[in-house]
Amino acid sequence: MIPKNLATYLRQTLSETAIESRTIRDGSRCYLEFGFGEQQLLAQLGITVDKLGPQMVVCMWDDASPVEIGGYLVVDNVAMGSPSMGGIRALPDITLIDIQNLARGMTLKNAAADLPYGGGKSGIVTSGGLSAADRENVIAGFARLLRRYRGIYVPGPDVGTNDSDMKTVAMINGLDSAVSKPADMGGNRIDELGGAAGGVVIAMQTLLEVLPRLRVLPQFADIVIPTPKELTVIIQGFGAVGAHAARIMTEDMQDLRVIGISDLEGYLYNENGLPIERLFDLWQKRGLVTNAYYNKQIAGRGHKFPTKFSTNANNLLRESAVCLIPATATFNYLGVMPSEDTSMSVDRMGRWLVIVEGANTYSPDPNRKASRIQMEQIVYRHKGVMIATDYLVNSGGVIFAAQEQSVKTPDNLQIPTECLGDRAAVVEWLKTHAEAFGALSVQRLEEGTLARKEVIHRNMVELIDLLADDVDLLPCGAAEHLSLQRLTDRESRRTAADIMIPISTVTETSSLQEVAMEIVAGGRSLVGVLSDDRMLVGVVTAYDVTRAASEGICDAVGLSDVMSREVIAAAPNDKIIDVVRKLEQNRISAMPVVVDGKVLGMINSDLLTHGTLLQMLQSNERRTER
Repeated sequence: MIPKNLATYLRQTLSETAIESRTIRDGSRCYLEFGFGEQQLLAQLGITVDKLGPQMVVCMWDDASPVEIGGYLVVDNVAMGSPSMGGIRALPDITLIDIQNLARGMTLKNAAADLPYGGGKSGIVTSGGLSAADRENVIAGFARLLRRYRGIYVPGPDVGTNDSDMKTVAMINGLDSAVSKPADMGGNRIDELGGAAGGVVIAMQTLLEVLPRLRVLPQFADIVIPTPKELTVIIQGFGAVGAHAARIMTEDMQDLRVIGISDLEGYLYNENGLPIERLFDLWQKRGLVTNAYYNKQIAGRGHKFPTKFSTNANNLLRESAVCLIPATATFNYLGVMPSEDTSMSVDRMGRWLVIVEGANTYSPDPNRKASRIQMEQIVYRHKGVMIATDYLVNSGGVIFAAQEQSVKTPDNLQIPTECLGDRAAVVEWLKTHAEAFGALSVQRLEEGTLARKEVIHRNMVELIDLLADDVDLLPCGAAEHLSLQRLTDRESRRTAADIMIPISTVTETSSLQEVAMEIVAGGRSLVGVLSDDRMLVGVVTAYDVTRAASEGICDAVGLSDVMSREVIAAAPNDKIIDVVRKLEQNRISAMPVVVDGKVLGMINSDLLTHGTLLQMLQSNERRTER
């Protein structure tokens, strides 16, 4: 059945007529799909459309399931490549706007990491009190909903889901339909290995190395870089990222002290350092640690015990340290205005040298972006706290995950089609290939570890250099510049062959009715006309057929009378910017991709829906010429 919160949201934003007429049904699975060009409908849904996307927005649910199964998918942008990649977040109060924000963060994160994948995100609207069996049914049901989008979206784990859930998705949709799978599927186990957390630690280490470069800015003129023994950290959110970050940094930097952590139940603070190994073990066993640690270690010893505990988790941000790591599922951890829903106001925050954002904080919403700018104007520019933006820092997880796509799964290790959806059969099949999957997992881990260090180190160096060169630039603007630069660089290298889609074809002897049938069946506005030796001799558009029908001459004329023989075409190695210009200059909506007279595919006006991307490419081209 459709989740109650999802049903309420749809009724509040769309008319019953719109819901009914637009719902695509595949058995009991239901989909509402919206494209980039449907800006009015997207605005009704609360979605902000800008120069980057979103490309596709989907609300989906299963009508026949006995438990609530449904949620959202946003494919934001695929300029870096397809498919898009991003986690499945599962929360009772997850909203489509949240998923859009997270999908945009993935666009920028994948671009910052220079990964050949677009940005996407999905969300399951969960109901409370699910048994383990019901929860597994929800994950499996959502996987079946996602099957429709296997070609454009690959999920991984996020808040509310884990590596084992990705195994469930892969068992249903195929090995390459999910990332961050367990090792017995050749996966890189983001959660188990702390893929994102390791990136946070690399970012912090790199920042402390290159931070002296900011002494050219007035707010950093007198900064003092701490010695290893002076390095202290507080972590907001002792979860999948925060707990692993604490574990990794205390293992790698033995003099470092994690002096404060928080979770949903409160926060712990000890200026001499917290027992991270013990707290990590406790987190693995029960998830939440602060209250349990208080009851076991502090309550009976009173105020004399050096570690303090508070049930107000947000107050951790009043404590001082060298580094703050926000790693909780909140977009705004610091705010300027009293009306903002933030963890702490900037006038009450502790004293820090750097903030390394482990949590996803980016939002394309203009109001949230304005709030972010206000916050950075005070925290960075006036208080002299360096801020490392989330998608430059926490991309370690997606870098790990991407290896499951870039280091290909051999054909002999693809789950047999007849086994898909049968958990017991897949488990048995995996056992027979355990050694090969183990070796594949090791290879992907090695590749991911090297890539993570290289990418995040480079991100931090480039971020600092940009800020040092421009006194007026804020960290959020510098981070966005880095990602957009990589988006435009990647887009400028792509060719017609990279983005072309299949084209329907007919022969010169075909009737106009047969052409019309091809247009309807293929969903394309252009049909290629081929000679007997399969060479392109012309094209027919939907407009040509419609005009012939309106003039009542369909039966009186042949295909040769309405088709265009002077074909405007693209070569497979034409750059996208040149293809788009050719479409615009000739005022056509589609054209074939041709080499030596043979048609390979077509490009249509979908490219023009991202018209501002052309402006970005042109701007980049002008900068290169200078």
